[in-house]
Amino acid sequence: MSGVLISPAYAQNPGDQIDMRFWKLTLPADANNDGKVDEISVQGLTGYSHPEYFYVDKHDWVVFSAPNKAATSANSTNTRSELRQMFRGKNTKIGTHDPKNNFALKAHRRGKDFADIGGQLEATLRVLHVAKTAGHPSKLPAYSVVVGQIHSTKNQSLNRSGFGYGNEPLKIFYKKWPNHETGSVFWTYERNLAVDDPDRTDIAYPVWGNSWDNPDDPGETGIALGQLFNYNVNVHGNVMYLTFRTADPSQTITHQIDLSNNVDAHGNVDEKDNPNGYSGDTLYFKAGAYNQCSTKDDPSFRYPACAGTGDWATDKANGDYASVAFRRIQLTGSVAPAGNTNKK
Repeated sequence: MSGVLISPAYAQNPGDQIDMRFWKLTLPADANNDGKVDEISVQGLTGYSHPEYFYVDKHDWVVFSAPNKAATSANSTNTRSELRQMFRGKNTKIGTHDPKNNFALKAHRRGKDFADIGGQLEATLRVLHVAKTAGHPSKLPAYSVVVGQIHSTKNQSLNRSGFGYGNEPLKIFYKKWPNHETGSVFWTYERNLAVDDPDRTDIAYPVWGNSWDNPDDPGETGIALGQLFNYNVNVHGNVMYLTFRTADPSQTITHQIDLSNNVDAHGNVDEKDNPNGYSGDTLYFKAGAYNQCSTKDDPSFRYPACAGTGDWATDKANGDYASVAFRRIQLTGSVAPAGNTNKK
């Protein structure tokens, strides 16, 4: 695989900064021209970096970058430089979508077959850049990047029971309009419904600044490009506990939502959601830069028709990309929140 870069200045790779033993990497590239997006396995990540999309900067932060227009994974028009959790490590005898390579909620009837019940992802990061130009700026994903996720696995055989659609119970967004000094951090929960169901949509919850449908300048309530923040995602039992922090302790924000039912994060029943939430799904964490500024021009709200040529040097110069730097990405088992004595 091409793209290995060893800088004579500091000779470090992302694996020197972040534990890569239980991740694989997806890049916005197709170096071997096989028509598939490049993926770097757990084993392949040892000593690996890419000069444009995945490297250590001069401050020893791991940088993930994704241009608006580049190779994408199947069934997506959004580019990504992103890690995918791999419980199996280097044991390729276990399939990627096998329960032993993923986690489930406590409510899952086959929970004992999974690598773990719940789990925890923590990250400390700075968003360096988001795309500056969108053909449809009012569409929700414009000018944004996803920096952390929980994803479910597609499994056609489970569709009759209301699972296996490959939806996302969590996406953590950063969005900044080009004329604003600061951006907003918010997270979304996707109703666990079939892809063609008109009620399948993302419900957004603001953290700092605004939600993705508010074009107002967040001002001092927002997060600037380059400003450090931290998120902790702790899925314990059936409940997802979210904690967001900045360097100022007074700005700590917490949310929680039970992922095994259709009660939203405000405590209200969502009649349009799957009543059993994600209780029958196979789940895994993701972290990195998942660029939301798709170049596709389509009536759907998901496609803001962002600018991009497909040439990295040109697109970087024009600001048609997303870039995120991480100082910390850590996977651990879930923990009971303070005051909660329930077991997994």
